[in-house]
Amino acid sequence: MHIEFHGAAGGVTGSCHLIEAAGKRLLIDCGMYQGGRELEAQNAEPFGFDPAGIDYVLLTHAHLDHCGRLPLLTKRGFRGEIITTGASRDLAKIVMMDAAHLAEEESRRLTHKARLRGEKERIEPVYDVLDVFDTLDRFGRRIDYNKPTRIAPGIRATFVDAGHILGSACILLQLREGERRVRVLFSGDLGNKGRPILRDPARPPKADVVVMETTYGNRCHKPLPPSVEELYQAILDTLDRGGNVVIPTFALERAQEILYFLREGVERKILPRYLPVFLDSPMAISATEIFRRHPECFDPETCAIFQEGRDPFGLPNLHFVREAAESMRLNQIQSGAVVMAGSGMCTGGRVRHHLRHNLWRPECSVVFVGYAARGTPARAIIDGAKTVHLLGKEIPVRARIYTIGGFSAHADRDELLEWHRRTGNPACTFLVHGETEALSAMCQRLQPARVEIPELHQRYDLTRYQWTR
Repeated sequence: MHIEFHGAAGGVTGSCHLIEAAGKRLLIDCGMYQGGRELEAQNAEPFGFDPAGIDYVLLTHAHLDHCGRLPLLTKRGFRGEIITTGASRDLAKIVMMDAAHLAEEESRRLTHKARLRGEKERIEPVYDVLDVFDTLDRFGRRIDYNKPTRIAPGIRATFVDAGHILGSACILLQLREGERRVRVLFSGDLGNKGRPILRDPARPPKADVVVMETTYGNRCHKPLPPSVEELYQAILDTLDRGGNVVIPTFALERAQEILYFLREGVERKILPRYLPVFLDSPMAISATEIFRRHPECFDPETCAIFQEGRDPFGLPNLHFVREAAESMRLNQIQSGAVVMAGSGMCTGGRVRHHLRHNLWRPECSVVFVGYAARGTPARAIIDGAKTVHLLGKEIPVRARIYTIGGFSAHADRDELLEWHRRTGNPACTFLVHGETEALSAMCQRLQPARVEIPELHQRYDLTRYQWTR
């Protein structure tokens, strides 16, 4: 029995962990690297294992940095089964399709630039839409929460609600080879308690080995209620100055959560009833429809809203913007609008165009409500850059910048520690999915327990952590 770390090891994105047990090879997630160009170039590099030798992929959730390289895995030979929850399966489809379209657009752009230089070779995308269709054929069993499932002889998996995004799960693997038995728990991405829409993360099962994310392992979030009030005030102040509010938005969970709070703000008469709100993200629009189809993931309050016949994501003056031409017309609006657009880190998508037209205007505001990795335009703006490179131009940063950390969908330091305490004193904890400072801080907090911070492609023998209690 072995575990190998082929992504999110010493970094935040690209989650991909390999388990060898009972004659089978399983991946937990297969995500994209996100950040600067140097980091994203790793997406095209070898995985560190033979894709054709993988029997199963167990997917914790549908964020791009957890599912985004599945089409590349298939393209390079994977013919096994992908197993996840029903909601994650539905969301992964739109996430991978969106990534394929963006990769194809980037391929055409780079090929055009190469040909202007006299080069004739086409720049190939990492994968395309056909690879996504091939990957969708690999999706098999849909797993319900808290129901142990026999994956193969000697391997059982239990998905537990992680409370992060719709369908997200922690995954407990019960591995058996002869007399050897090891319980390995993967946190996936853990949610933040007390959020609207979704349930809180479930109590984790006991485990011998824990693989835990540490995105916010060195800090705590602002409380949610003051964060919501700060969002409202940012919008009202911007309206008073005669500008627009641009909210770089992650399409899954964050877009729906912000719509939820904007609806509440209108219902509480804090925000103008006919405040124009534009959701300029085809993927976020599709994700919102998928949310409506999966009430099994909702908390009681959101279920009650549906039962009353109300839409938790509905606003009187909400506009879904699907077509590119519609998105371009938004740039003619000089004041009074809230524009939510992807991507949340400003590395791609339509938000770059809206920033280009609003970031240089002092009367406007940009409100960041999610994590921004190093090397991304969002992180540069948050860290105080005077200009930012967008769409081939240097854009001055003159708009008012808000960073509202209370909206994070990730557990913070104290929530991670509480979750870990409930796993039952594991023999070893592997820390992944974090920047250096967060990994080091969490490692110190967990001592004297045994903690490992694996490097990329590092391999460990799981039998060293066999349950002896």
